[in-house]
Amino acid sequence: MTDSKCILCHYVNVTSKIQIARISNIPNWYFERVVFAGQHLFFEAPQNAQLEIHTNTMATAVLSDRIFCQRLQVNSEKTVKSFEVVCPKPNELELSHELVEL
Repeated sequence: MTDSKCILCHYVNVTSKIQIARISNIPNWYFERVVFAGQHLFFEAPQNAQLEIHTNTMATAVLSDRIFCQRLQVNSEKTVKSFEVVCPKPNELELSHELVEL
């Protein structure tokens, strides 16, 4: 990953279906999480990242949305002060508390 500043982001699955949140537009960087219906996802990502939302249907997952992470940026640290958020390094697959249910 280049020297891109990471930003804290927040996504909510407002559907009644399971979704997969994925960032694939950043070279040598991996992010993919399952987001259950009604669940909140806090994560850090480079400013130029795009979050892809894949919604599960009967037999497959369909790309249902692409959102620039800057649009998901959290404006106040008070929102997440009780959550530990980790910006993953290239090819590092572990995040702490990446799925948060409020």
